[in-house]
Amino acid sequence: MKASLKACDVVIFGGGGDLAMRKLLPALYHLDMDGLLAPTTRIIGASRREVATEEYQTKIRAALDEFVPSSIGDDKTWQRFKQRLSYVSVDAQQESDFARLNEHQVGGDDRDVVFYLATSPDLFGSICSSLASHGLNADRMRVVLEKPLGRDLASSRAINDEVMKNFNEQQAFRIDHYLGKETVQNLLAIRFGNTLFEPLWDSAHIDNVQITVSETVGVEGRWGYYDNAGAMRDMVQNHLIQLLCLVAMEPPGRMDADSVRDEKIKVLKALRPIAGANAYTKTVRGQYAKGMIKGKDVKGYFDEEGSNPNSRTETFVALRADIDNWRWAGVPFYLRTGKRLGQRYSEIVIQYKAVPHSIFSDESNRQLQRNQLVIRLQPEEKISLTVMNKVPGASEGMNLQPVDLNLSLTEAFNDKRSPEAYERLLLDVMRNDATLFMRYDEVEAAWKWVDGIMSAWNQTSERPKEYASGSWGPAASMALPIKDGRNWHDY
Repeated sequence: MKASLKACDVVIFGGGGDLAMRKLLPALYHLDMDGLLAPTTRIIGASRREVATEEYQTKIRAALDEFVPSSIGDDKTWQRFKQRLSYVSVDAQQESDFARLNEHQVGGDDRDVVFYLATSPDLFGSICSSLASHGLNADRMRVVLEKPLGRDLASSRAINDEVMKNFNEQQAFRIDHYLGKETVQNLLAIRFGNTLFEPLWDSAHIDNVQITVSETVGVEGRWGYYDNAGAMRDMVQNHLIQLLCLVAMEPPGRMDADSVRDEKIKVLKALRPIAGANAYTKTVRGQYAKGMIKGKDVKGYFDEEGSNPNSRTETFVALRADIDNWRWAGVPFYLRTGKRLGQRYSEIVIQYKAVPHSIFSDESNRQLQRNQLVIRLQPEEKISLTVMNKVPGASEGMNLQPVDLNLSLTEAFNDKRSPEAYERLLLDVMRNDATLFMRYDEVEAAWKWVDGIMSAWNQTSERPKEYASGSWGPAASMALPIKDGRNWHDY
């Protein structure tokens, strides 16, 4: 990443909150440490509390000590970063408070401004309206909108309409941090930077695609929030669908924001609707029960603080998606995500078709496996390709076994620290590069598809299927690909 040379003001609404302390400020610190911030770039925390700048700086220092171990002892970077930090008390629901941003000279000297809305989406409209009323919506000013953008298509449209009254589409950056991960961006490099893969990236060669985002944690004290969201809204509508788009999109004409997003929206519009009775053959939803993870007993969903035993909110979703176009006709995309599963990881698996005819011995035929491309997003970032290889030796016959060709980003680039997703995305906002951000027609198309599934779920009294914590979800989710003569990658 090259330096963002133009100075700007980064204003974080919700500047004292969990997201700011865990992700945003550590990301900005790393950018500063790597020399990617202009010398006069400022970082301004904004929230309702009355806090002195010195107290705010002290809180950030403690957060960096916890979340950025490399910051400990690096006094030079901290002193430089500290000089960038200030704080302004702004109640997002009091328009008069926004005058304090002008008093703080936000955007002065024609500086670009990034307003990061790390708040409840319910406040997005009022914040944008108040910014505009104080002249803080010029073309050089941008707003970053954190998910979730609504809980369905109607509420998403309402939020967007409020934002668009005061900022135009080019100024709105809808963030999905998964798109900032190095391996997600490498997916584009693999597909469109190598002649090896793109000619084989279609239904003639690929049998199925699997996308898994597995979590070992539960709701972590946020039962009230999570119960109003669930796995479909919290993970599928944004993270998993965005990954699906990057796997399935056509090659863009250029590597710029609108060219990439134009191709992604074509995928979303080609998604076959899942509604009515199809929702029960193409989807599985579950709720975690008590169980054991890494040798420790863990609570069930209804044992969490603040829980409601009548809740039908899903903590697990598995589904089969189909894309009705020439490239992907007949290729199932299996998506799966859940909490309290047996292992924490996120990956994309491209399962190639078998060779049309094997010329090897019966023993080798029994061991013959299909080629697989596995793109691991977390916890480690790596790419592996499974190929068949002759077992070394002079024994009679040709004995084969699968071998993984691995690209570990850590090992391949051992002199470079792999940046966190928010580092890439914050720098892109400062550069006014929207390639890795969602355009509103993408958000709307994703909600339209998800709403059809959730509407079908809501028309039945059937509860989500229970699964034991530490397992891989309900038994029915294992059967989802089996019905098609396939298996999940890890089985």
